[in-house]
Amino acid sequence: MAVKIRLLRMGKIRNPQYRIVVADSRTKRDGRAIEFVGIYQPKEDPSVIEVKSDRVQYWLSVGAQPSEAVQRLLELTGDWQKFKGLPAPPPLKVAAEKADRTAAYEAEAKAAAGLGEAEAKPAKKAAKTAEAPAQTEEQAGADSGEQA
Repeated sequence: MAVKIRLLRMGKIRNPQYRIVVADSRTKRDGRAIEFVGIYQPKEDPSVIEVKSDRVQYWLSVGAQPSEAVQRLLELTGDWQKFKGLPAPPPLKVAAEKADRTAAYEAEAKAAAGLGEAEAKPAKKAAKTAEAPAQTEEQAGADSGEQA
């Protein structure tokens, strides 16, 4: 039996999400799989690629052939190089950690209640008017310095 490591498509119409699966080569694309070994979400920024490295290494060692798309993903994660004995690729981009919503909410609540340190957010008009006289005084000082 020929075994392939390939993508199984899931998700919505314009939001594809894939599972990386080990399946018999004769089954259809979204058919029955032997084992799920990872996920791939191309629409995220950066793309989400999670692979069970030990299981992929096992299936490659017993002769499973990756599809072209899966081989590219394995090259990005470094599993293909590990299998072939090549040097490791550069690390993947990782999404920045999201700010803790509860901490942000509590900080805003304290600022609104006047209990904590309120972040200084001057009004746009007030900031512009405060900057304008300072600039004219600097210009006046520079002009007087040039005349002397």
